[in-house]
Amino acid sequence: MANDFVLALNNITKLYPGVVALNDVSVAFRAGEVHAIVGENGAGKSTFIKTITGAIQPEKGSITVQHDTYKAMTPALARKHGIECIYQEFNLIDSLSAAENICYGDKRGKLVNQKEMNRVAQDVFDQFGIQIDPRTLVANLTSAQMQIVEIAKAVTKSAKILLLDEPTAPLSVAEIDILMNIINQMKSYGATIIYISHRLEEIFRIADRVSVFRDGKFITTLNVNETSRPELIKWMVGRELSETYPRRTTVPGDVALELRNLTGNGVKNISFKARRNEILGIAGLVGAGRTEIMRVAFGAEPRQWGEVLVNGKLVQINSPKQAMEHGIGLIPEDRKREGCFLMESIRWNITYNITKKISHFLVVDVKKERQIADEYSKRMRIKTPSLDQKVLNLSGGNQQKVVVAKALAADTEIIIFDEPTRGIDVGAKHEIYELMNGLCAEGKCVIMITSDMEELLGMSDRIVVFAERRLAGELTREQFSQEAILELASGGHDDNEMGA
Repeated sequence: MANDFVLALNNITKLYPGVVALNDVSVAFRAGEVHAIVGENGAGKSTFIKTITGAIQPEKGSITVQHDTYKAMTPALARKHGIECIYQEFNLIDSLSAAENICYGDKRGKLVNQKEMNRVAQDVFDQFGIQIDPRTLVANLTSAQMQIVEIAKAVTKSAKILLLDEPTAPLSVAEIDILMNIINQMKSYGATIIYISHRLEEIFRIADRVSVFRDGKFITTLNVNETSRPELIKWMVGRELSETYPRRTTVPGDVALELRNLTGNGVKNISFKARRNEILGIAGLVGAGRTEIMRVAFGAEPRQWGEVLVNGKLVQINSPKQAMEHGIGLIPEDRKREGCFLMESIRWNITYNITKKISHFLVVDVKKERQIADEYSKRMRIKTPSLDQKVLNLSGGNQQKVVVAKALAADTEIIIFDEPTRGIDVGAKHEIYELMNGLCAEGKCVIMITSDMEELLGMSDRIVVFAERRLAGELTREQFSQEAILELASGGHDDNEMGA
């Protein structure tokens, strides 16, 4: 291994039944660099990082860390060499505080003291400008705050090699800036950052080099300052995508969903209209109330007052079941916890909401069930050897497709997408965008909550902006700009009439 490489994976091969997850992969990493790993879902990225942490052992190859070579890593060896990983699924204990999680596992006697643990956590929070009370239980933190706690935990352990798997997925723009600051500081200390992300703009912002995986194979490593977004996408998907955001020619139609002074879940007096044949974008910083009020509209959280109208008619929605009966579907932000049943099959998940519809005398018509599951699986291009595959075993992008397929199978007319492409690769994103456009063309109403500014501007016909749990303003396509959205999201006011 060359002197400037602190970690090298050599000819790594990992097999699963019927699948070659990694095929003779060799990649080396330098000290003091941010090295990005990109590729479509199923490209082998997750298997690759689990090989580094010792979570899995390869059938072939070797791993060299700081001049020590092993046939396979183990979690103990990884810790010995200062390797820390923050996975998409958080490794936190809900019943402990942020400080206790950060200091968990530290054997130094001083850190069994609650006051000392709070001080250690507060110091790292202050160092990076993080606004979290270290005494707060993790169960009461948002997904974005949990991500920050995970990163703080790695920082306190003085990680020499830090692996970040989709670290910005739950973060706001301001929180992403905090993360980038943390990464740059760790890089200046000589740490190696291995950065897995589907958000290509982040790769060009933070990474020094980028390695591309496709179908379990290493494709190439590029210097970030010597490549471009189109070139990187071409390497990733093996083809050129003609447009990042496919064009849509539909004209907004009748109002499908209207909220009048809707209040609940910590958000008050929200009024706006969403139309058929359009995508209504909902913008705002994390905690602004976007997801909270749409969960009230969907019946997942109680309504205090206000009205919901579907197709101009006042409806009572007190549960998700009632929402679906009125043709409203929700694709939740947290697909693993709320969107699907990970231990059940793809077939079961897709048809779960229509069990009564495909049953006769309480007995499910298996032939019809398979037919519907197959139809929506193909429509969503879910990559799987079988519809009986557990959703747990699918990539993140394919899990998201299962959640969307489940909503579509229930014949929804109003579809709320909450962070629709979170953790999804560029190729799968394009498919989701085409799907959303297709839904508009069919006369459906699409509501999209997203923290991705580029996605918001590229896909929306109108945008309503939330700030501090109120509606701050509305923008037409002619008014779209990042500056206008951030002005409203940061507490600015719009004098335009709302709910046009």
